[in-house]
Amino acid sequence: MTMASERLPEATILGTRVHGPTLAQTVDRFAEWIDRRDGWCRSVVVTGFHGLWVGHQDPEFRAMINGADLFCPDGIAPIWLSRLHGRPLPGRVPGADIMAAFLKRAETEGYRSYFYGDTEQTLQTLMMEIGRRFPGAPVTGALSPAFRPLSDAEEAEHVAEINASGADILWVGLGCPKQERWIARNKHRLTVPVAVGVGAAFRFQAGMVRRAPGWIGDAGFEWLFRLAAEPGKLWRRDLTEGPRFVAAALADAWRVRSRLSRMSGRR
Repeated sequence: MTMASERLPEATILGTRVHGPTLAQTVDRFAEWIDRRDGWCRSVVVTGFHGLWVGHQDPEFRAMINGADLFCPDGIAPIWLSRLHGRPLPGRVPGADIMAAFLKRAETEGYRSYFYGDTEQTLQTLMMEIGRRFPGAPVTGALSPAFRPLSDAEEAEHVAEINASGADILWVGLGCPKQERWIARNKHRLTVPVAVGVGAAFRFQAGMVRRAPGWIGDAGFEWLFRLAAEPGKLWRRDLTEGPRFVAAALADAWRVRSRLSRMSGRR
């Protein structure tokens, strides 16, 4: 098992620290935190270019995700950029893959999951799919919050319900950056050992949105596959924010490589 104290490879992209765990290391780390039971809630960010871009534009959000205990690169962009920075990360670790691998582990270890986010229909379908694909994985609850800003009292009530469920891991599917802000805001009062923001993974695992084949994702075209599947939802992010992110990230990588080259030349 990978110990939580083991140092993972990491790269800093547009000011955000991105870790480089493999899928197995990610699940091992979750298990280590759960088994430790020290009363702390560990937060996990799982995002690609979108989270990095939001962090580039919003220093407060960047500090928030830099404060997470683990940042898993969901897309291929952080992997390519880490190579340009001279600090290559092993590969992408998509949220849907993390969830599936953990639920498989939970069938034998008994780790209990709670699901927070998305719609009632998505959660109901997700529960049926988990029961079918991972029949031995315990689920202690699921909650779809209202699609509006919640009061602190409402959030406190939701947190209390999650804590009372006895869950070992909290999966949050509110979308980026909303889910990362929710976890950071409530981390201090969550007693669940691990809280993970996984975005669209609820719908992927529920079978409501088709995932791109692995080779498409590894080639860097999962965004195009998803854009074709959900154009109304993703066109603005992918077609307007995407090019701006690429330009900023390449300029950042160039500055890093130039600085490293100058430092190397002085030796």
